[in-house]
Amino acid sequence: MTTGRTIRSRALGGLSAPERPTEVSTHEARTLSASLFERLAELDEGTPEHAYLRNTLIELNLSLVKFAARRFRTRPEPMEDIVQVGTIGLIKAIDRFDPGRGVDFSTFALPTVVGEMKRFFRDTGWSVHVPRRMQELRIDLARAADALEQTSGHRPSRAELADRLHLSEAEVAEAELAANAYSARSLDAPVGDAEDDAHAPEGTAGRRTAVTEPAYDLIDDLESLQPLIAHLDDRDREILSLRFGQELTQAEIGRRVHLSQMHVSRILARILGELRTGLLTDDTTAEGAGAAAGAADR
Repeated sequence: MTTGRTIRSRALGGLSAPERPTEVSTHEARTLSASLFERLAELDEGTPEHAYLRNTLIELNLSLVKFAARRFRTRPEPMEDIVQVGTIGLIKAIDRFDPGRGVDFSTFALPTVVGEMKRFFRDTGWSVHVPRRMQELRIDLARAADALEQTSGHRPSRAELADRLHLSEAEVAEAELAANAYSARSLDAPVGDAEDDAHAPEGTAGRRTAVTEPAYDLIDDLESLQPLIAHLDDRDREILSLRFGQELTQAEIGRRVHLSQMHVSRILARILGELRTGLLTDDTTAEGAGAAAGAADR
């Protein structure tokens, strides 16, 4: 009868390994793993020796899983669940690792371990906390919708879902809205088409979460111009209003304010120059220059 000690001796093939692999240091685990992976490649998969060495490598590198799990310590999921999922990633990495490539095992395994944890969060986590009853109702709602769609050949209505689950339509509507909290959509996600929005749950805007408002730039410009225009004297503000508010010609403005067209043209050029300078430099010293130029116009 083959004993455990015999299997261990055959598996190691003369290599040394600790009795308690989980208690060795990280540096020692890395050195031992390199030797054990070379030995593992020599053993036939499915044999007791191969299974023993594989389990030893898992125990040796559990510290890598715990290291990866610490970066997710603020997550609401229990840490033991995160470590357990990460261990699955570690096993996958051990089975796929090729020591002949010359890559350190921890470098190779860490992305797989972290990826397994993130997949766990994506598949089981909720972006916004909702009551447990709503979480369970979301699952029942999805199952009922699939069953009804298969039998009827069309997407079930809210009334059909309510009848199937023995709920009121208001409760079904509440469950549909709660389902939106399962995953959050990025504001940078591409805008969907009309069909996407048509099938969005009631109370949501589908994929169209934001649009570009062209008037925002105009509002910014007007807000920036307001203090600059306030620094102009009464005559300059009147000429500016007649030209751009009432859209009068320079000749018509001249008749209104009793100035020649050429004089009005010079005043408008000066005013626009002052406003342009003020917008570009945001410098209130333009007020003094404007006052001096205004006196010269007079």
